[in-house]
Amino acid sequence: MTATRLIHTIGVRALEWLWAHRDGFRLEPDVDPEIGFLERFKPIGELALICRVLLREGVAGARQAQLARQLVDHTWRETLDGGRMLVRGQHTEPISPIPFEVYLPYRELGHSQPEMERAARLNHRLDSWIAFEVVPNRRLGLSAFQRRFGLTPVRPPEDEALAATWLARTPEPWTVEGHIAYDVTHTVFHLTDWGQNPDGLPPRIAGYLATWLPVWIDDWLDLKRWDLLGELLVVDACLPRPALDERAWEAFAAAQQPDGAMPAVRTMPEGDPDEVFDVVYHPTLVAAFASALATSRAFSELTRAAS
Repeated sequence: MTATRLIHTIGVRALEWLWAHRDGFRLEPDVDPEIGFLERFKPIGELALICRVLLREGVAGARQAQLARQLVDHTWRETLDGGRMLVRGQHTEPISPIPFEVYLPYRELGHSQPEMERAARLNHRLDSWIAFEVVPNRRLGLSAFQRRFGLTPVRPPEDEALAATWLARTPEPWTVEGHIAYDVTHTVFHLTDWGQNPDGLPPRIAGYLATWLPVWIDDWLDLKRWDLLGELLVVDACLPRPALDERAWEAFAAAQQPDGAMPAVRTMPEGDPDEVFDVVYHPTLVAAFASALATSRAFSELTRAAS
């Protein structure tokens, strides 16, 4: 098992980088309609999700917790204009689930926007909500988000949404490639409420992952695909008995830059700061996510061993 200090330090450094580069979480209100106004919402929603996990797990130091809270409040106030930009996004693409997906973690962290609340409740009742074409693991995520929001009945039910995913079929493990691996990680995130409930993994799926996840971690470690490796380390922390693989965590820590940034693949990119941010923000968020969840699980395992 990996030293808890090493895992925790990765998250501390990642959060420092995210705070220093908080202006990278930006919108482009005047973007070409062919590109799409909502494209820039994805990093903001991911930031709120990860900060929620970090604050929920309670393993952050005072400085870390303060930065996570400040990042949430800053992006809500400055980037999303108190949620008004989410309302604008919903008006721009009325049936898009993106504003709802971004809004939910902010709502869970204490922010609210009445017009977004009304839009969520209206869209949930529309047949177009179910007809909107998304990949199966994202459909599962939307159903999970509806439950967390308090919308009932969930449309479609989560067990129905799960059945359509790659992971639910537990296929031949050697067929996994990058896109499938990301689908697997997000299926696990949604089933476990982003690591809060490891028991949300059906035993058959948990057993499949316990067998094959170490192999996949070795593969993407050898390829130095740090973004995907980080997500797989999160999946490990979501299992009933995480492995917390020492070799993988030590390599992950070594890939992190002195300023806390995590490259996506092999080494850090160079060039325009905004373009570098767009490449690096996600693996750095994943590093903070993996660190928070794995640190929490490591403490749990130590407590279990001592009892």
